[in-house]
Amino acid sequence: MGVDGLLEGCVPFPPEFAERYRRKGYWKGKTLGDCFDEWTARGGARTAVVADAERVSYAELARRVNRAAEAFAALGLRPRDRVLLQLHNAPEFLYVAFALFKIGALPVLALPAHREAEIRHLLAFSEAVAYVAPARLRGFDYVGMIRAIAPHTPHLRHVLVSGDAPPGTIALDAMIRGRAPGAGGTGAAAAPRPAAADVALFMVSGGTTGLPKLIPHTHDDYAYIVDISAAAAGLGPDSVFLAVLPIAHNFSFGTPGVLGALSRGATVVLAPSPNPEVALPLIERERVTNTSVVPAVLIQWLASPLRAQHDLASLAAVQVGGSRLGAEVAQRVKPLLGATVQQVYGMAEGLNNYTRLDDPDEVLYTTQGRPLSPDDEIMVVGDDGRPVAPGERGELLTRGPYTIRGYYKAPEHNAASFTPDGFYRTGDLVRVTASGNLSVEGRVKDLINRGGEKISAEEVENALLRHPAVQNVAVVAMPHPVLGEAVCACVIRRPGAPLTLEALRAFLERAGIARFKAPERLEIVDRFPLTSVGKISKKDLRADIAARLRAEGEAA
Repeated sequence: MGVDGLLEGCVPFPPEFAERYRRKGYWKGKTLGDCFDEWTARGGARTAVVADAERVSYAELARRVNRAAEAFAALGLRPRDRVLLQLHNAPEFLYVAFALFKIGALPVLALPAHREAEIRHLLAFSEAVAYVAPARLRGFDYVGMIRAIAPHTPHLRHVLVSGDAPPGTIALDAMIRGRAPGAGGTGAAAAPRPAAADVALFMVSGGTTGLPKLIPHTHDDYAYIVDISAAAAGLGPDSVFLAVLPIAHNFSFGTPGVLGALSRGATVVLAPSPNPEVALPLIERERVTNTSVVPAVLIQWLASPLRAQHDLASLAAVQVGGSRLGAEVAQRVKPLLGATVQQVYGMAEGLNNYTRLDDPDEVLYTTQGRPLSPDDEIMVVGDDGRPVAPGERGELLTRGPYTIRGYYKAPEHNAASFTPDGFYRTGDLVRVTASGNLSVEGRVKDLINRGGEKISAEEVENALLRHPAVQNVAVVAMPHPVLGEAVCACVIRRPGAPLTLEALRAFLERAGIARFKAPERLEIVDRFPLTSVGKISKKDLRADIAARLRAEGEAA
């Protein structure tokens, strides 16, 4: 039985919108736990999940999730209890998430890369009663971190550890297999059941500044985006989906991600890393048909000599999202990987846009797709908040059946991020093309203010990517004593290709780019710092160049 009313601190869909979405069949009145039961019943003995040497059937996946649900209920977890889930790409992530969906407890999907500042904030802000993490991962001690944090988080009652669980923690692996305290107790059936309109989970905002915000999704709205994303990606029972990005990230979790693949009876292969030396052998071994990556990962794959050493013929489609993919890179996917590129522009807050697999090449290579739902409403507005003329650039605003109406317990931020009539201000600068697709052309705040001239970093990046010596580039602002900000280009060169600042500036001039937009500094780097969701961390690049300038000034 569902709990009456919405979780305090969450902003509901207005009743007239909720009624419309139900009437049109977008919201089907099923919880994610109900969906899971349907998926696993259909899958039976077929392989659901592959991780390392382990292969888990749909039937076994159901058994492990149900045991975990019983153990969590016996432990005292109840509907609306928040559980901070910080697991990597391992089957245990799925066991825990689906078990929590079944009993109505709410997973807060932290990323493996989050550290003490973020975890301390998320535990306190969500008032989580339980924390789930590996004992260690890539040399980092998660148990040591939570022991330092726990005394300051009075709501935290349980620490569940995957792997070698030390005293004072609960062994997650034993719970799932029914060998630990709390397993095989009163059972999940005895606990109150969630309703489809209840909040199902919290995504964590992926911003690069400030502490993360919580994004609440209901069972109804998240089940809908999983379904339509899986359809647009062309997933089916014969598909094999490779998850290389952290599955706590919306792109890899449910749009369509792991959940979308399971919803279609496909096999999910969990990769511990997106690096070519890990991912490309998995594509060959498991005959992977679909995957989702960010541009930085795709560029790595395309440039890797390992690409020629592995049979990638099974790969049918590569989804690319997280940041804008340049046309020069997009058009290399088919010749080098043999797969169709599917551009994805979406956000954990809701709206998702895909190019369709049968779109013309021009659409596939130069746009970031169009909305998935007939009821996705979009507006492109100028600085005055009014809609721009067709084809002009402006900020994208959106609302729809899977786009939230507000962040959790954030009234002041919501007042700035949402219009009075419920449109979410994405902060992205877009243009609607003649084909009806979106071209993402930067961020409202990803602008370099050079002496009053506003320069789109993404515009300069797209131009520089056409230079034959440039493998990848990130353009950032650097401090300038007169202009305030100037342009710095951080470049990963193609192997053996010489490159100078003068050559870059001359290239841009020949390309017809205004001279004030050209970089005043070139930094050659081997790799870019990445955010926890795999995007290039421009915050870190800006900090690095500012530090270099300070050091050079002191030396002078």
